[in-house]
Amino acid sequence: MNEALLLQLELDQFNAAYAAALDERRFDAWPDFFLPEGRYTLQARENFDRKLPLALIDLESQGMMKDRVYGITNTIYHAPYYTRHVLSPAQLLGQEGKRIRAQAHYAVFRTKPGDASEVYNVGRYIDELERTPAGLKLASRRCVYDSEMVLNSLIYPI
Repeated sequence: MNEALLLQLELDQFNAAYAAALDERRFDAWPDFFLPEGRYTLQARENFDRKLPLALIDLESQGMMKDRVYGITNTIYHAPYYTRHVLSPAQLLGQEGKRIRAQAHYAVFRTKPGDASEVYNVGRYIDELERTPAGLKLASRRCVYDSEMVLNSLIYPI
């Protein structure tokens, strides 16, 4: 089979596993999608387009992600809700050695028990990934969200 098609399948399966971990509330698994020095950034499209560094969330390592998970699961009190990620197929942007650049579009919906579902966050993942013996790992995932207004309960990773 064509190498590009195999990589496409691998990226899509990676993103599906990432979304499933979050939607199934397996937050302890979330940092494992990243390299130890991996970076997770949640940034408004306006700041991204203007090359401004301000981000809503900017975690610079797996350790910081584990701290976030601890906060989500042990210290933050909020009304319960569920998320559901809907992802586009990944678009391969380039590949140099072990480093792969890709992007995918996402829509995340939130459902509070007993209430209607609502749009939680919409945007695109801009990723740098590396091949490791354990499979693909994120060197960075930048979630560039389109909305100018963000829900005040943006707690779970996108």
